[in-house]
Amino acid sequence: MATAPAAAMEEKESAEDGKVAEIEKRIREAFEVFDRESNKTVDARDIGCIVRSLGCFPSEAELRELLAKLVEEVEDEEATRFIHMEKFLPVMTKVLLDRSYWPIREDVLLHAFEALDENKCGYITKEDLVKYLTEEGEPFTEEEMEEMLSIALDPETDTLHYRDYLSKLVVDETKIFPFHV
Repeated sequence: MATAPAAAMEEKESAEDGKVAEIEKRIREAFEVFDRESNKTVDARDIGCIVRSLGCFPSEAELRELLAKLVEEVEDEEATRFIHMEKFLPVMTKVLLDRSYWPIREDVLLHAFEALDENKCGYITKEDLVKYLTEEGEPFTEEEMEEMLSIALDPETDTLHYRDYLSKLVVDETKIFPFHV
């Protein structure tokens, strides 16, 4: 018969195993969406979409680092174009358990928009927004810029009312991960 502390430890390990199993199931499901040939591989270009579908939002630099982990030790250049499930699963499980690449909190986003709003008027002009997104940090591509502007700008004023836009940016983690990580 197990002692009370040993029984509690076993229960905790069992709960953690269940959490890991649930996370791995979600990863497999997301991976399979992009496994077009049902051969447990995906195109490396789809990894960003898979990672983001799992509620993680790495920068492009972080995504390149993640891809480097997935293709390390592979010498065949052709093989680096495809990522195998067996390689992806443990790496992505660790990312989720470590809570890497989680979305930025709403208050941090609001503070960032307010810093860009030099006149403190509650909006940013299209011209200023384009300038910030193409000249600062990781620049948007023209396609990304057009897509973002079509969603973000008020069509009547051609401005970004950032308090309204925040609701489109904020991710509800409980909807992405109903389990606790």
